[in-house]
Amino acid sequence: MEAALACAVVAGALLLAWQVPRWRLRRVLARPLSPVQLGWIERNVDQYRGMPPDLQQQLQRLTKQFLHEKTFVGCAGLGVTEEMRVTIAAQACLLLLNRPMRVYPGLHAVLVYPGAFLVPRKEADEAGVVTETRQDLLGESWGDGRVILSWEHVRRAGLAPEGTHNVVLHEFAHQLDSESGSNNGAPILGSAERYRSWSETLGRDFALLRRDTIWGYRDVLDPYGATNPAEFFAVATETFFEQPHALAAGHPALYAEFQAYFRVDPRAWFAAPVVEPGPATVDYGQWR
Repeated sequence: MEAALACAVVAGALLLAWQVPRWRLRRVLARPLSPVQLGWIERNVDQYRGMPPDLQQQLQRLTKQFLHEKTFVGCAGLGVTEEMRVTIAAQACLLLLNRPMRVYPGLHAVLVYPGAFLVPRKEADEAGVVTETRQDLLGESWGDGRVILSWEHVRRAGLAPEGTHNVVLHEFAHQLDSESGSNNGAPILGSAERYRSWSETLGRDFALLRRDTIWGYRDVLDPYGATNPAEFFAVATETFFEQPHALAAGHPALYAEFQAYFRVDPRAWFAAPVVEPGPATVDYGQWR
């Protein structure tokens, strides 16, 4: 009898531990964002203004869940404000629209610096001599459940016109990449066929970007994407959401892969750029 009672108590405690977080989340999601919070999203997330109402509602819901589940920590004397929290959460959740998944389940904390920050690095030369250096960064995604961001550059990306560097999109693309078990530029895709198509397309465009970077040719993709496949995925994700028309024009197959993965078409959120007639330019596409 006592053993049965003990089992019942344990079972009840486990059930309660499972239900309480879900109940709290439901309460959070049931409350609308305040007009002030919505104003921050409209002002600091350029993509939001061009979205249809259903996607705006999705982004609001994802943002509320992110704010509920993640801890924000100010670094180097920075006091994290509610505007910072909402802006970062909304930009990060752009990557989760139309995708039935949890909100970055491996992420626990977002560390926010006022500006660029220094990170210690160890580099080995050809002789094997290790040198300790310090690298200036705008953001970094760590495998222990943390993302580090420079608020100055988060704010700058949200306020600037289409085509800027977006540190939030970049670092949270790394978070999606790591959910597959390793940072290799291939997030969870769901089928062998999707992995084959992804590998062929991204592998080809990564090689082209490396070649263009070596020869100094300009591309819509930032040269930093030529570093390795993981950085290529992060840079291409930024470009997909920030410069969709340019990416679709210059890399149509790559754009199609990202459109299938992210399940949105950001071109619909931005007016198509007006192409002004100008002098003839050299077409390097013949070497692609």
